[in-house]
Amino acid sequence: MHPRVFAGAFGAALLATPAAAEGLPAVLAWSAYDVGSAGYSQAVGIGAALKNRSGVTLRVLPGKNDVSRLAPLRDGKVHFSATGFGSGYLSIEGVFNFGERDWGPQPVRLVAMSNGEDCAGIIVAGDIGVRTYADLKGKRLPWVKGAPALNYVMSSYLRFAGLDLKDVTLVEFGGYGATMDAVVAGQLDGALTNSSSGFATKIAAGPRGHIYPPVPHDDAEGWKRLNEVAPFLVKHICREGAGVTEPFESASYPYPVLIAYDSQDPQLVHAMTKAIFDLYPDFKDAAPGARGWALDRQVLNWVMPFHEGAIRYYREAGRWTAEMQENNDRLLERERLLRTAWEGYKAGAPQDAAAFAKGWMERRHTVLQEAGFNPVWRDW
Repeated sequence: MHPRVFAGAFGAALLATPAAAEGLPAVLAWSAYDVGSAGYSQAVGIGAALKNRSGVTLRVLPGKNDVSRLAPLRDGKVHFSATGFGSGYLSIEGVFNFGERDWGPQPVRLVAMSNGEDCAGIIVAGDIGVRTYADLKGKRLPWVKGAPALNYVMSSYLRFAGLDLKDVTLVEFGGYGATMDAVVAGQLDGALTNSSSGFATKIAAGPRGHIYPPVPHDDAEGWKRLNEVAPFLVKHICREGAGVTEPFESASYPYPVLIAYDSQDPQLVHAMTKAIFDLYPDFKDAAPGARGWALDRQVLNWVMPFHEGAIRYYREAGRWTAEMQENNDRLLERERLLRTAWEGYKAGAPQDAAAFAKGWMERRHTVLQEAGFNPVWRDW
């Protein structure tokens, strides 16, 4: 087993516990979003089902940003992470915080995901006259330190309306949860969230009211702008969430996604994957958005490669197709290209942080473009 999986006394202690039912250890550990987030609440619901049905204890470690959720996974202190695409997709791509010297493209793998009827987007205070994303021009939006996924998705929604970060007033925050409180308190005009999160509930019930600006599916130019920079976003009908009274056209992506490093034991990953779907009836109503974990709602040909242990389960379940395998192989090819480029670049890269980042942006863009891949990012 790769030493990263077992690094640290905490991780070693967890993995040394006696085996429990279905091939899982007696104690599992996941990292997740902040307490109160949809991802954290769903992880707790899954943990309760694991405990009740198999005696497995799931410890959920909350992290306020992408780095603080992925670092425990990289260091072997948790087995899995129930996170957003930032700790997954952005880390594979080696961009934003993961383009810094201590990180680089990470070999993380998908295990499973929640793809419910809620949606991701900017929830906006209802007392400022905003009805569309274009109306956010000049409004106050958050910039969360160490959370490139949140910041990037927010900017992508602005791009749908032909705006960019220069068109809004950015207010810096140290964590995701604080941005929600700031909307209620009148310090921000909106913030990115999931419609089923506890934070969205707080805003919807607050004195300012709320609105979820729609992402009209017939706006071809808007969707072209959006998908050029955010290929992970897909057309979606939002039916569930705080203050959602009527279905509306939106964009979304699976959240949370359960990930592991490629070096994680395939048997453990297979057992974890199986447990999620076996226990689904027990936890599907335990938290808002948890119904998205259903087997038939898994997006198996998305923008991140799956772990071999998870693929084994999906094959056994009759869900894995040749097309999915082809997509997975192509994603692994992209990852290998990025990791090779990173190692080559890092060996002779400048010591200055700004120069290092600039050089990596250029190298990454060039190698992907020359290999026929969409680089998505030229800089960040």
